[in-house]
Amino acid sequence: MTQQVITATITILIGVAGSILYFVGTNWLLDRIFPFRDGASPNAARNHRITTAVRPWLFLGPALLALGVYLIYPVFETLRLSLYNRDTTAFVGFDNYAWLVGDAGFRESILNNFMWLLVVPTAATFFGLMAAVLTDRIWWGNIAKSLVFMPMAISFVGASVIWKFVYDYRAAGSEQIGILNAFVVWLGFEPQAWIAVPVWNNFFLMVILIWIQTGFAMVILSAALRGIPEETMEAAVIDGANDFQIFFHIMVPQIWGTIAVVWTTITIVVLKVFDIVFAMTNGQWNSQVLGNLMYDWMFRGFDFGRGAAIAIVIMVLVTPIMISNIRRAKAETKGH
Repeated sequence: MTQQVITATITILIGVAGSILYFVGTNWLLDRIFPFRDGASPNAARNHRITTAVRPWLFLGPALLALGVYLIYPVFETLRLSLYNRDTTAFVGFDNYAWLVGDAGFRESILNNFMWLLVVPTAATFFGLMAAVLTDRIWWGNIAKSLVFMPMAISFVGASVIWKFVYDYRAAGSEQIGILNAFVVWLGFEPQAWIAVPVWNNFFLMVILIWIQTGFAMVILSAALRGIPEETMEAAVIDGANDFQIFFHIMVPQIWGTIAVVWTTITIVVLKVFDIVFAMTNGQWNSQVLGNLMYDWMFRGFDFGRGAAIAIVIMVLVTPIMISNIRRAKAETKGH
């Protein structure tokens, strides 16, 4: 543990020092190549224009390079791999995609992802909106918001470990350490292996992601609610509107764009879900999702062609939602 802390600290220091050295050094070099500050250079005006145009790219350069190496290149490489066989020694065209259509595991994953898409974004957005509205009405609202947002600070794997104790199952007659089964036994019923019950186990896994994402939705929607003009709310109260009418006819319509952005953002997270399923069930008991299926074929079956094909399917599903999200976010910004 101590060695890991020391290594992490050294890495951070090297990263910070390297960033400072890069930015200071490149700006110093740019000013030496195109001098303009002393005014003595006959091309001072031209050099000033050049440095003004180049300087932003010095700051953007490392980020663009990282995006190119770790995002753009992998996309094209994954597309290439999806057209080859398991060990990339032979070109097979669209055979991997044809295999997907007939594979039972892929169909199961698509169905489960569809269920996640129906439930998680809607539930997380709804609970986040309720939390945003209700916490603004109580004096300890900031404390309540902190508690609701706290799961966002936990990794998906960490959250899964926590919920494993909630769903833990021991045979009937044994002491139940799982909170849910302890409550069930207290009520006089038999304990259940919750995460091993086909179909229903998907919903138990969804609860974990809803628990995590509700805090995100609450923070964004709370900020949007605070942006509603007070005059509008006061006018509604004067006209005799009750709380429900104000909520459904004043609040929700005015933040509908933000609700859509939150919903689509959580949708993207759901399409890429992997950690929770991997840590809780590893895709067993009919709980497989696309992310976990891709991992199984790529890193367990070592079939890079099929694994890459599944990755491309995930990307194709995510991209339209991501584009829509960006457009909505831009529209929200222009509206303000």
